[in-house]
Amino acid sequence: MASLDLSKTYVIITAGGVGKRMGGKTAKQFIELEGKPVLLRTIEMFRGLSPDINIILTLPQEYKEYWRNYCFENGLWFRHTIVSGGITRFHSVKNALEHVPEGAVVAVHDGVRPFVPHEMLVSLLGYNFAKEGVAGVIPVMPSIESMRIRTYGEDGMPNGSRTVNRDEYMFVQTPQVFDSTILKDCYKKPYSPTFTDDASVVESNGYKVATSPGSRFNIKLTTPEDLVMARIFLSLMEE
Repeated sequence: MASLDLSKTYVIITAGGVGKRMGGKTAKQFIELEGKPVLLRTIEMFRGLSPDINIILTLPQEYKEYWRNYCFENGLWFRHTIVSGGITRFHSVKNALEHVPEGAVVAVHDGVRPFVPHEMLVSLLGYNFAKEGVAGVIPVMPSIESMRIRTYGEDGMPNGSRTVNRDEYMFVQTPQVFDSTILKDCYKKPYSPTFTDDASVVESNGYKVATSPGSRFNIKLTTPEDLVMARIFLSLMEE
């Protein structure tokens, strides 16, 4: 850990969504999990590595004041930058990259993934891009369940499904970590619906992205069922 200079590491935490799949009136990143908003738990996870790490939050415009008030009322005075979320994740990250210098390490992480294991964070943030000849690294997990894809008839309408080889597929997680000079340059491209994450943006510019083992604990809190799992994780961590 001592070899990592986290003062030159920037973490973009994307929290620009409203969480319709979670239900309720509160955006999912602000739902309280054992007394703390999910977003705060995510921030504390990174700050647990070093207080020098640079945090950038992308928030919906209507929640920026909400977050400022929460920090004031709870005495949260840690340094971080707040930027407005865009109409897509791509646009939110693009806005945040304006606050990231070149020649740094930049990680992009979902604000509702508060359980990334410490060792996994250290491995990703300390990845040697130059040595490996890549622009970045992303955590992935193999599929452990059978997988199928939809099939379509000549009229373009769905007509069933078929099994695929699950060994050929991986589930992608965050944080996705990059050389900031490369990521900033790649985000100058116009938006495309094919950009499902930061790695897809970088690869569209011809760069290679490495993969690293993810974690089953690194769940994305999207549905009410995910919150049940999150509370179980917290209870195990407190034992």
